[in-house]
Amino acid sequence: MHRRHLLAALSLAACSTLLPGLAWAQAGKVTRIVVPYGAGGPLDITARVLAERLKDSLGTVVVENKPGAGGNIGVDLVAKAPPDGLTLGLAAVATHAINPWLFSKLPFDAAKDFAPITQLVRVPNVLVMNADTAQRLRINTLADLVAYAKANPAKLNFGSGGNGSAGHLAGELLKAKAGIFALHIPYNGGNPAQLALLGGQVDFNIDNLATATPNIRSGKLKALAVTTAKRSAALPDVPTLAETFPGFEIDTWWGVLAPAGTPADVVQKLNKAITDALGTPELKARFATLSAEPTPTTPEQFGQFMAAERAKYGPVVKASGARVD
Repeated sequence: MHRRHLLAALSLAACSTLLPGLAWAQAGKVTRIVVPYGAGGPLDITARVLAERLKDSLGTVVVENKPGAGGNIGVDLVAKAPPDGLTLGLAAVATHAINPWLFSKLPFDAAKDFAPITQLVRVPNVLVMNADTAQRLRINTLADLVAYAKANPAKLNFGSGGNGSAGHLAGELLKAKAGIFALHIPYNGGNPAQLALLGGQVDFNIDNLATATPNIRSGKLKALAVTTAKRSAALPDVPTLAETFPGFEIDTWWGVLAPAGTPADVVQKLNKAITDALGTPELKARFATLSAEPTPTTPEQFGQFMAAERAKYGPVVKASGARVD
């Protein structure tokens, strides 16, 4: 009996070494991915697609939506979770690059309270106009928009998902680079802002491509420029803002992290499981429908990237004057 137990233990240890994460699955434990936003958005969809793919390596994986306070509630939950590799969270440009400058006080330290696992995807943002408005104002290009704004001071406005959102800051950066004025109208989230644009209540938005693409393809929205350094494969004929305003680069990204203190070997196992999943044809095809480009990284690379993004957005938030509290 003792020998059988010993052989079983050795067999399990060997399998665990060969298949990272198998021990967690066999122990019946559940890995959860906390999404700091509501259900149905691009981050939530990404998390659920990823969770389904990770079941082979991590066992049962569930997604929990913990929205509120611009993503801070869900992020704080991850920061305070046990560092055992069973609670993961999505980090986004808002939660880990913008919010540290937008809020006077956060319940967590974006730089110190997390163990980066990997970046997941990057999604271009796109400058879009209501198609009817663009036709009425005879705006067909970015140059037309800038020229109209200069010839008609204070007649344009733009919407966003809220003060300090990526769309707001991108709009403020555009105004500064182009030397134009457009009134910012904040909404309570990206969906209301898009509805306002579709309804002609605002003239233009800078939205993420995943959200805007269906209405661009249907002809309801006119795409004038993307905000990434290079043109998007999803809209190859649409120029970048950087082609007119060098150095203009703002996009939407998100990745996976764990609480600080998560053991290094666990971080590496999680990184391998997730980056392997990102390399599968199934996930690439699924993310392509969201106009999302998989961007697997090492934990170190993702940590350095988030630090660089925080440094980039500090001056932009300050110049915009945006504050939430």
